[in-house]
Amino acid sequence: MADTGIYRLPAASRDLRWWSEQEWSGGIEFTLLTGLEQFAIRTRNTLYELTVLSPVTGEVLVRGGRFFPDHTRALFTGSSLGGSFLKVRTIHPGFLMEFHHEGQRIVTTRVKDVTAIAARSA
Repeated sequence: MADTGIYRLPAASRDLRWWSEQEWSGGIEFTLLTGLEQFAIRTRNTLYELTVLSPVTGEVLVRGGRFFPDHTRALFTGSSLGGSFLKVRTIHPGFLMEFHHEGQRIVTTRVKDVTAIAARSA
């Protein structure tokens, strides 16, 4: 095999480069939150209500879908495209949300949109 002088990144490196070069707009970054923010997140199949209890740990109060018919405390781990890469404690349109609850990993269908719910004044 002749040396063409072209270096090709291994597949895993190409994936990492793709991830790092994305704009990542239109989503939620937990690191930018203070806690108690509320969001409505529509996936292909479900409308979720999400209250961020702890941005640092990912603890949330979530309602929606068959796993969370009532407001339930869970751990939000992040978003993925269904592979092994997880964007930790972020929610982005086009991605799957991943939760941990009672020892189970729960993965949603793809996020369509994310809307902040305004805090109610007393």
